[in-house]
Amino acid sequence: MKSFECYSVDFCTLDSECPYLPNRQNRMYYRFIPFATKALTTALIQRGWRRFGYSYFYPICKGCKECKSIRIDALKFKPSKSQRRAIKKNRFTKVVLQEPTASPYRVELYNKYHKFKSQKSGWYYFPIDTKTYYKEFVVGAHDFGKEVLYVIDNKIVGVDLIDILEDGISSIYFYYDPDYGKFSLGIYSLIYQIELARKLGLRWIYLGYWVKGCASFAYKTQFKPYQVLENFPSLEETPNWIEKDLDD
Repeated sequence: MKSFECYSVDFCTLDSECPYLPNRQNRMYYRFIPFATKALTTALIQRGWRRFGYSYFYPICKGCKECKSIRIDALKFKPSKSQRRAIKKNRFTKVVLQEPTASPYRVELYNKYHKFKSQKSGWYYFPIDTKTYYKEFVVGAHDFGKEVLYVIDNKIVGVDLIDILEDGISSIYFYYDPDYGKFSLGIYSLIYQIELARKLGLRWIYLGYWVKGCASFAYKTQFKPYQVLENFPSLEETPNWIEKDLDD
């Protein structure tokens, strides 16, 4: 892994308002890696990093360790009753797996979703343009980053950005058309990832972070069994994932 270090730039952000918990400060450690391989990305994701574009990052917030890295065991997963309902709702939904791309329609759908979430869940709304979308979700995909399109009524109503890695699938970001909320596309997209991982012989679905008290992350612990990472180990350390009930 060390051979890639000369192609990276490390930095951290200043403290800012935490997007997940009130009265908390957020600080992120970043590594800008324009030539990351699947092997390196796998190693970083296994250790709690996330990827947007060329940027890999994890939290280093002072006095707070509430962000817990979580991954689903795709091979042992069994859908709950509500998850089976989501599967049934989408029995006619077309799913397309392809290379990620930027387009005015995707940006429009992304902004529509975020405006809806700002009104429903209090998210900060800041519309993006096609250039920003390209930097966040298209560059850095290399040969392992994909987008999953969900098509209903002959139009794209959901977009799931993922990385297909050496031991699993890393969920980057999912957004959908709020007008199609009755289809439970967020739940269905994860079930599709699990089925895709099984077909590819991969075990894990890396879901990023879970934060106790953050309603936007509550769905993650409904996919069982799952494991939680202890701390954020370096590339020289072995990551320690353990089965743990976060809802206790």
